[in-house]
Amino acid sequence: MKMTAPMEVGLTVSDLPRMRAFYETALGLRFVSEVHVPADKAAEAAMSPVGYTAVRLQTPWGERVKLLAPDLPPRPRDDDEGMILAHQSATYLTFIVDDIAATVGRVRAAGGRLLNREPVTEVRPGVFLSFLRDPEGHILEIVSYADVAAYRADPEDAR
Repeated sequence: MKMTAPMEVGLTVSDLPRMRAFYETALGLRFVSEVHVPADKAAEAAMSPVGYTAVRLQTPWGERVKLLAPDLPPRPRDDDEGMILAHQSATYLTFIVDDIAATVGRVRAAGGRLLNREPVTEVRPGVFLSFLRDPEGHILEIVSYADVAAYRADPEDAR
């Protein structure tokens, strides 16, 4: 596979304005666009029996988070408070940062809910992380590496 753009992820949301404000405020994502897909095309694409609105937000590295709000609110998420990996369908967004304490603080101030026992956990030497839920329950992982280049060298030649 040869990708033509950075990866994008989509999150189904109920309150689009609230969730857009959260991701812009808490994580500094930049608004790119907002589009509405009518019901016939949403159904044809296996997305929804009703139309939906998609808001695209972008990280400084070019990845995008798409907030997808159906015209009829989606069913509430089953708010299980168990461990993240206890569920086969568990997914989360990872943001690698150099200022983990400040980022976790912003996420919490914007309405994120801490899942860790402490705001930041060192899971192995030089690797610090925090798991939180956004206001609608999606899981976010905030990570900081003492040596991020040892973890991940960005492959310019892969483009």
